[in-house]
Amino acid sequence: MKMNRIQFQPGISLSEFLADYDTEDRCAATIESARWPTGFECPHYGNKRHSSYMRGSVKVFQCSICRKQTTLTEDTIFHSTKLPLTKWFQVRYFLTQTKNNISSLEMKRLIGVCYRTAWTVKHKIMQVMFEQEQTTKLSGRVEVDDAYLGGEHEGSKRGRGSEDKSPFVAAVQTKQ
Repeated sequence: MKMNRIQFQPGISLSEFLADYDTEDRCAATIESARWPTGFECPHYGNKRHSSYMRGSVKVFQCSICRKQTTLTEDTIFHSTKLPLTKWFQVRYFLTQTKNNISSLEMKRLIGVCYRTAWTVKHKIMQVMFEQEQTTKLSGRVEVDDAYLGGEHEGSKRGRGSEDKSPFVAAVQTKQ
């Protein structure tokens, strides 16, 4: 049988992840470089000249022209969060590195937060992932399959005609 390239694609190990994102400063630097790849840009004027200072544990950027202030997490999914960025990054890691979905209950255990927090963070990240992929159009070789979601229920009909199962279609773009 031919090797499944999707299954064996390279990822990042947990120890590598923890080495890269073990502190708030490293996570904040990652967000800053993703948000402003060429350096800070005023969201109102596009000006690059600015000053920055720490207000408690929050880094504040102030435009040198309009004097408007913004924070690193303003207008992002991290806005006004009390949860450390390291926890957000851990949720992102576990969502993207597991073959199967991970439950909010398991996420709660893995990152050490309450269930409601784990559920909220997981769903916020999943929503952002959905919005990023929403405009993606598949091209080239596309494989499509249909399936039914739902388990066996006592006394219910089996197979395609069951009212206890939900049909769905999956499509994936392949290189070959």
